[in-house]
Amino acid sequence: MSTMRPRAARIRAAGRGAVRTVTAGADPDRYFRWRRDRDGDPFEVRFPGFAPILFTGHPEGARDIFRAPVDLVEPPTPNPIAPMVGDSSLILISGERHRRERKLLTPPLHGERMRAYGEIIRDSTLDEIADWTPGRTVDSRAALRAITLRVILEAVFGLSDADRSAAYTRVVADFLAAYTGPLMLVPLLRHGMFGRAPWDRFVRARDEFDALLTEDIARRRAGPEDGRPDILSMLLTATYDDGSRMDDAELREELRTLLVAGHETTATSVCWALFHLHRHPDVRARVMAEVRNLGSTATPEQLARLPYLTAVCNETLRLHPPVPIVLRRLTGPLHVRGVPVAPGATVGIALPLLHSHPGVWERPDRFDPGRFVGRRYSPFEFAPFGGAHRRCIGSALADYEMPIVLATILSRVRLALPERDRRRRPPVSVPHNIATGPRRPIMLDVLGPRHAQDRSVRRPVPRGTAPC
Repeated sequence: MSTMRPRAARIRAAGRGAVRTVTAGADPDRYFRWRRDRDGDPFEVRFPGFAPILFTGHPEGARDIFRAPVDLVEPPTPNPIAPMVGDSSLILISGERHRRERKLLTPPLHGERMRAYGEIIRDSTLDEIADWTPGRTVDSRAALRAITLRVILEAVFGLSDADRSAAYTRVVADFLAAYTGPLMLVPLLRHGMFGRAPWDRFVRARDEFDALLTEDIARRRAGPEDGRPDILSMLLTATYDDGSRMDDAELREELRTLLVAGHETTATSVCWALFHLHRHPDVRARVMAEVRNLGSTATPEQLARLPYLTAVCNETLRLHPPVPIVLRRLTGPLHVRGVPVAPGATVGIALPLLHSHPGVWERPDRFDPGRFVGRRYSPFEFAPFGGAHRRCIGSALADYEMPIVLATILSRVRLALPERDRRRRPPVSVPHNIATGPRRPIMLDVLGPRHAQDRSVRRPVPRGTAPC
């Protein structure tokens, strides 16, 4: 009898954990709201295979975590995305190694180097929508993935070869599709079964992805250092403070992280923005007027700085942060909203709660870009890219890319949500792979081209060529 009770208790605990995992995976926003309303803030969540997590969704709790000393927090282990990005990824390393690799990777994703991608972003968007003919229905997330992947391939590799781009497009799509929500949330599923299990499918996709990356790293190492401005060239020539360089395994995992995180999260965010713009015609009309006022010679840089369009992007990120939780493992003691947390414990910020806190956000369930016009929120109130020294290094590129893609699409093509999607409730966000996304595809009907006088995004006419 004494052996049966603990076993039964373990089974009941595992069952409760599985129910929590399914509930949280099916509708994370609703689950977090329910837990906060039932248990207060902060509250503890236990998922099978992971350490307990003390979550907060309050600005005070976010401040406690983001202001913790650098050496007090590190990525949790095990980590839900470790199989995707690898143990050498910037997302998962810590300490001095994290500091030096972040120093290497940040410059090409900020400032003048980042702004050099403006024309690539615009041209990639124009190429993708060129065959959006009247009567066609477009899977917006799939289309936006194609756009943002092309941008990040150009940024990382300087890749303009069509066949190589097509190979990466196929491999990355297979890789993302293979790492499903259950694999991410339930580590017990990460085992093979004669080549037929979901884990086997994922490992095959990852191996194929890594084979492409290994080929490109080897090809670039063998070639001359020609001063190319792409990220891979920069990483191959960069040295740490001690004079050493990244080895091939480290390079491969950093490149995999950049390619996956650098396009999937942005594509999902633009997808949500298009959904809301076509549910709120008044907001769309205001965006169109702002874009139109720039005229037909608008540059990508000008589009990226439009204030109301930027507000639309921020409101989209508030409602749908692509990575909705921030996790930190503690190396020392910390208090979160007055609750003592021991070293070794994991703390988290539930961004859906933070971004809807009633003390900050009025009518938080409403899509209202106006709340970002003329007001700046603190990093403890609005944190779609995380915060502090582990804030996403691609956040500046995402903020730059989103308005350019949106303005380019809206100024060239007239779109509409299918009738059924205008009537039913918006889809919930669910875990997909490295990011959450809409549970059902967001489809858009192509009505036709935008009238010429409404177009504010054109390809530049080459010198010596007369416009026709």
